Amino acid sequence: MFPFRCEDRPQSRAFIAFIVYVSLLLDNMLLTVIVPILPDYLVHFYADSNASFSIPKSVIYKNFDLHYVPKLIGATTGPVSLSNLTSAADHRPTMESENGSIGILLAVKALIQLVFNPIVGNLSSRFGYSVPIAFGTFNLLVASMIFAFGQSYASLFVARAIHGVGSACICVCGMSLVAQLYTEPDKRSKIMGTILGSIAVGVLIGYPFGGIAYDIVGKAAPFHILSVFCVFTLIIQFCSLNFVNRQQTSSLVVEDGRSRWWPLLTDKLILIIVGGICISTSAMSILEPCLPLWMMSVLHPKKWQLGTVFIPDSIGYWIGTNFFGGIAYRVGQIRTAIVALTLVGVSCILIPSANTVAGLLLPHFGLGLGIGVLDAALVPLLATLVDSQCGSDNESDICELSPNYGAVYAIQQIAVSLAYSLAPIVGSELVPVIGFPWLMRTMGALNLLYGPLLIYSGIRETVRLVLQKRSDMPLASVEFANSDGSYRRFYNALD
Repeated sequence: MFPFRCEDRPQSRAFIAFIVYVSLLLDNMLLTVIVPILPDYLVHFYADSNASFSIPKSVIYKNFDLHYVPKLIGATTGPVSLSNLTSAADHRPTMESENGSIGILLAVKALIQLVFNPIVGNLSSRFGYSVPIAFGTFNLLVASMIFAFGQSYASLFVARAIHGVGSACICVCGMSLVAQLYTEPDKRSKIMGTILGSIAVGVLIGYPFGGIAYDIVGKAAPFHILSVFCVFTLIIQFCSLNFVNRQQTSSLVVEDGRSRWWPLLTDKLILIIVGGICISTSAMSILEPCLPLWMMSVLHPKKWQLGTVFIPDSIGYWIGTNFFGGIAYRVGQIRTAIVALTLVGVSCILIPSANTVAGLLLPHFGLGLGIGVLDAALVPLLATLVDSQCGSDNESDICELSPNYGAVYAIQQIAVSLAYSLAPIVGSELVPVIGFPWLMRTMGALNLLYGPLLIYSGIRETVRLVLQKRSDMPLASVEFANSDGSYRRFYNALD
């Protein structure tokens, strides 16, 4: 029952990586398990609290979070059309009058996570990575219990906010801990890709798990089950993670107050990598609120098809993260990212060309696969860049004792949170102006154009600066040198 050091047991770092995997899995299950529950629960909540409230035949809501999933409550089993929206608008007052409250409730998790990402990145240098991970899991437990027993809008709001804090702790420090444990770039790339796959697994499990448990047992049942999982995870964390020895890094805070983030924010390659992650994620986050309404007006899908149309992208993301981490390192992480961006761009352009719901499956799969491959390639590369800053300049402010990855993964999570919170709002405003097809074509073009930017704006300059200091680089002779001594392996640079 005592914490052990990773170096004491060779197999321990694999088990700790598994703990991070489970923590991220529970985080995403809690994120998605509420989606099929919340609309019906709020409809009945407002109906009970307001006698004049009439439940419309069709309620469309937007989940301003990881996934924007439309739900039709009480809709007919036949094809869905925009006439449902018209008939629903004839009821006064209706759920549409509460759209602002629902939007705030569903947005608060992403917004709170956006705020706490840099805070967690700062605190990781003082408390290490284990304490925030356990604290984040405890927040998931508290949020699950509030969801289970909450009987008011305020309680659900608080639960979503607490979940946002927990997500920030787990996402930032979980990936940082894995980067610290796996210093070998090849193993780091493979393991990080596998752990990122827990996001897709949590999404795939959360939706049906929440809907089935809610339908059979009730609202509280899925959250009680998640609470039990969180308790077991906390017990395992307290038995396995090292809470005694704090992270052996400098505080990264000097007199000017900016040195902790400044080396990262001024590194062109880091900014370009984070930008690539953000722009590819924005393609999905813009698609999710806009696609259902476009489907209803053009493709006339059945009710069940609105929910299942997003399954292929989750499967594609899982395949991309689980199987392309190691491949990306061998082929070249930058090269792989360029191919992934191309796949995302082409998939975005093909989506509005579909004439049937089945025609959306392949572009959706390609979109998820491209985002998964890109994450598996670039997220581990961020840790390598932090290592290079530490190794290439012994006087760098970014580290003094050992690399601290909290700041760079806080920046990465800020980019992801921005994509999932702001991009859908912008997309929803642009659809009435330019239309859904041109919106997706524009997003596709942006992803296609970002590839050359990734090549020519940052790679050569960054490699040149690093090669000037290669004599100080740890592992330079074995990791970055080719047989001809040209050092072309570093960052998988393009000739």
